[in-house]
Amino acid sequence: MPTQLPVAAGESADDRAAAAATLRPSPAQLAWQAREVTVFTHLGMNTLTDREWGSGCEDPATFAPPVLDVEQWMDVHRSMGAAQAMLTAKHHDGFCLWPSRYTDHTIARSGAPAGADLVRAYTDTARAAGLRAGVYLSPADGAELPHAWHAAHSAALQARVAGGEGPRHSGEESTLADAGRAPGGRGRYGNGSAKRTVTLPTLVEGDDRAERVASGELPSFTFELDDYNAFYLNQVYEILTQYGPFDEFWLDGANPWREHGIEQPYDFTAWFTVIRALAPDAVIFGGPDGVRWVGNEDGIARETEWSTVPATDRPDAFHGEWLLPDYADRADLASREKLADPRVSWLRWFPAESDVSIRPGWFHHPSEKPKSAAELLDLYEKSVGRNSLLLLNVPPAADGRIAEEDAAECAAFGALRTRVYGTDLGAEGQWDSAELRLPEAVAFDRVRLAEDLAEGQRVESCVVEARSGDDAPWTEVASATTVGHARILPLAEPVTADRLRVRVTATRAEPVMLRPTLHRRLG
Repeated sequence: MPTQLPVAAGESADDRAAAAATLRPSPAQLAWQAREVTVFTHLGMNTLTDREWGSGCEDPATFAPPVLDVEQWMDVHRSMGAAQAMLTAKHHDGFCLWPSRYTDHTIARSGAPAGADLVRAYTDTARAAGLRAGVYLSPADGAELPHAWHAAHSAALQARVAGGEGPRHSGEESTLADAGRAPGGRGRYGNGSAKRTVTLPTLVEGDDRAERVASGELPSFTFELDDYNAFYLNQVYEILTQYGPFDEFWLDGANPWREHGIEQPYDFTAWFTVIRALAPDAVIFGGPDGVRWVGNEDGIARETEWSTVPATDRPDAFHGEWLLPDYADRADLASREKLADPRVSWLRWFPAESDVSIRPGWFHHPSEKPKSAAELLDLYEKSVGRNSLLLLNVPPAADGRIAEEDAAECAAFGALRTRVYGTDLGAEGQWDSAELRLPEAVAFDRVRLAEDLAEGQRVESCVVEARSGDDAPWTEVASATTVGHARILPLAEPVTADRLRVRVTATRAEPVMLRPTLHRRLG
């Protein structure tokens, strides 16, 4: 069965719903969702400057953590029960946490310990700890802004502030703070350069890969690219061939200087081609056979969260957020009516990833405090428990370690999650695909439903009922719309019962429900 398929114009909502029910996740998508919790690690120049959005003009020597205690980070990740760890190898400021051949704005010129290569240390340590590895490589790159444009932009910001108007966001604050410094790169972002024939990898003087490329041990690609797309793809090539295999490749579509006159066209089709070739088992954030942004940075999925969604063009044509008919943050992405939208030309399996930081910011700031373990479990229930994956950012501090208060809440979250969801109170019962019969009554306040995603996502609505004894009436205790990988239904108060029934009240095809599990959080 396909992960994506084109659809004909004029099909009815029912026809589209039936077609969506034939979609299946790829093995990589299925494994990704089963991991449930991934840790995001935002660490970079912003960590040392106490910023959220850097300028790209910072002196690389500013990045000088006394240690990079990746072993401690992985201990924290495992304590919460995470199955994957993902590093921001490059954020929007353009500072690279590996010694890239294509820019000097990297950890190689930093104040970090000699020979530091954080991407290497992070991925090796994650895998040694039994975690899957992911990587984020920002397309937006402040270090690559054209120098003349940046000087004029900085002067205009200074004049605006002198006139009494403050900076409008943190990026402008950073540009003002670094006024007088030029971006650390070579001016390739949004410079208007013409496309030319580019071979990947583009070898540099003394390149240690030359023999392996010549022999075919390392693959080559040829594209028509402008300056920045060639630069970005060469960095993609470095990351994937030197530090893989990866299980998730994360990239967004931010074009943050557009309102100031600099816009960089992104060649997503070329990017996706190279990523898929070099990382065939990775899910691509925003890409074909990939995963999508849930639409907020609160870590909360929709009450109705479909993994089968419509697209207005081929899934490899552009970043997937912008291929949804009305963008990724809309409340309704994939109802029958949305599937039948006349703009829709494709249907695709494109599950949601719910991103959130344990602190208010994505980077560590000493003035902020972490969320509590109870708040993190709430987010787990509202992300994983609504057919999404929880992408939880836990940023290390400027001393190169995760703060003790963050580590404590992560461990407490892991313990609380295990206490509540590590045991199925209905494990002794018999399940016949619709009714769970227990040998004796149990008290529970959480019901976890699941579909067999290997057979697709089909349920549009369902009701959960319970009773104690064959002669007792069935009482509705919960209801839901979509189910998917998991639907956790918190009950208003504990229910004691020895029978549980799941009635599917609307579906797109014959449902394939897995055994429900019962849990107790309250009391």
